[in-house]
Amino acid sequence: MGIRFFSIPGHRLVSPPQLLPADALVEPELPPSVGLMDRALAGVEFRDQRVRDRLQQMFASDGLRRMGAPGPQASPSLVFAQPPQDLPAILRMADQLEALAAAEEGERALVWKCHRCATRYAVPLGLVRDVSIRCERCGEAVSLRRERSTGEEALVDPMQGAVNLSRRRLAAFLRESMASGWPVLVAQQPGT
Repeated sequence: MGIRFFSIPGHRLVSPPQLLPADALVEPELPPSVGLMDRALAGVEFRDQRVRDRLQQMFASDGLRRMGAPGPQASPSLVFAQPPQDLPAILRMADQLEALAAAEEGERALVWKCHRCATRYAVPLGLVRDVSIRCERCGEAVSLRRERSTGEEALVDPMQGAVNLSRRRLAAFLRESMASGWPVLVAQQPGT
């Protein structure tokens, strides 16, 4: 089960088994990858407690009020943070997420794929030149032009780029939700 963060205006909250109105949900745009949120939250704290531990305790507790689920596959949701009382803690959490993303950035590379066999080629950003090379696997010409790259990734661990992107987007989402005065909710959902 993965974790799904989202916010919604307080007046649009409903009780289970009703679903929360999809048109009112605001969520961070995260890359689709199993376990990504778990890795992004590693080492992050909220109110002097690790976020992952806090989430496990929240979902295990029977004493917390459940809200409607954000979708048919998700569990009923719980309020993770409520403005204004949680504003300083959420802002500290957002700062931690951004600091972790910056600290674990590492060297970046542009990535290309061969159109015929999907072999991946990565070139460090400082060494990128507009050239064409022959694919090692199939011999097809691969154009290493910046505008044709499939994206940018960390050289050390390609998944780390997605983790850091998730951290930055989650931090921006948390700040936006608090600025709007909307509660931040969490739900469990398979495949996230």
